[in-house]
Amino acid sequence: MDSLAALARDRGIRYFLIAFTDLFGVQRAKLVPASSIDLMATSGAGFAGFAAWLDLSPADADVLAIPDRDSLFQLPWQPEVAWMPADLYLNDQPLEQAPRWVLKRVLSVAESLGYRPKTGVECEFFLLDETGDAIADPRDRQAKPCYDQQSLMRRYDLITQISEAMEELGWGPYQSDHEDANGQFEMNWTYADALVTADRQAFFKYMVKTLAERQGLRATFMPKPFADLTGNGCHMHLSLWNREGTTNTFVDPVATAPLSTLGYQFIGGLLHSAASLCALTNPTINSYKRINAPATTSGATWSPNGISYSGNNRTHLIRIPDAGRFELRLADGAANPYLLPAAAIAAGLDGIQNKRDPGPRYDNDNYAQPLPPGTVPTLPEHLLDALRSLQESTVLTEGLGAAFTSAYLKLKHQEWRSFCAEITPWERATTLDC
Repeated sequence: MDSLAALARDRGIRYFLIAFTDLFGVQRAKLVPASSIDLMATSGAGFAGFAAWLDLSPADADVLAIPDRDSLFQLPWQPEVAWMPADLYLNDQPLEQAPRWVLKRVLSVAESLGYRPKTGVECEFFLLDETGDAIADPRDRQAKPCYDQQSLMRRYDLITQISEAMEELGWGPYQSDHEDANGQFEMNWTYADALVTADRQAFFKYMVKTLAERQGLRATFMPKPFADLTGNGCHMHLSLWNREGTTNTFVDPVATAPLSTLGYQFIGGLLHSAASLCALTNPTINSYKRINAPATTSGATWSPNGISYSGNNRTHLIRIPDAGRFELRLADGAANPYLLPAAAIAAGLDGIQNKRDPGPRYDNDNYAQPLPPGTVPTLPEHLLDALRSLQESTVLTEGLGAAFTSAYLKLKHQEWRSFCAEITPWERATTLDC
């Protein structure tokens, strides 16, 4: 195997960003000169784990980040730098609660069962002014701005720079558009193996924010930056292939249904664990202002409010747009790129192993003609409900690992208590004179 230092000389790389994503989705990194990269690739770059959201103490030994040689992204806009996602070790053992390890754990289980999950994500983001208080384009004011050509082309320089970067990286970008909210955009690239997509999603968020900053803008994936506008979703498309990756097991062998029996059982697993999934797919306080939300200025939130599935119908939690795959519409822009697929795959595998029946398909417009109360379960109303559901979930605790679940719940409960201690402007406005 060629050394990374030799690769750096061949490609003109001077520095490597050895990066990891912590439990709150924050990207952490060290900048390593090419002259030292082989040492770091073998021994790891050291991090004080307590300084990141990893549920470690100041007394713990250094966390060592070993970069993945198979996942190297040379920055198209700054080719002297390469970004490499890393796996974390503590005391020579994998740090079990680290998100990339959690995904690898789930994928290992899938492989042992003979499956190879493939995913694609639709990352939505807003472009704001430098303050972050308003959308960057004051002319972007339509009530229904989705696919607006003028607003899209006013951001031509940034959108095409990101698209060309994805082309150079070999992702296969195939479309970009102005989304349903003013100031909101989405860019799509080709689906791939779940870990490949997760690494790309992590890098995509870094890339979009960086290139936006270079144009004096601020990009945000925050689930609901504005109360009256559609929030940032992160819809995930998922299919399950055989171990070799040559046959899609979700394709109905006799082509009489959109999905195979296996595919419907996978959906059954997702619906069974949907409430606890929310703690991971919708991981912030703000996430719950996107789901279960009233209509926005465009007329619809495009986010789910009940635990149901449908055909090619975007008003339900899961839609089946084509044969052999489905779209999970639950997640938002704050979802951790590694924990989102890990949780969804773990729940889906449980559905297969226990032959879970997803129940009837619903084709109603869930916004204009919602199902009668009690027909299907509803989603959690806030983060605390989701965390309590995760705490009770044996499916996700076993699927994602007890070490991860314990660490995640501990830190997220701390976050909830911190939020509850805040006195908000709304409270003062409504109760100061009570």
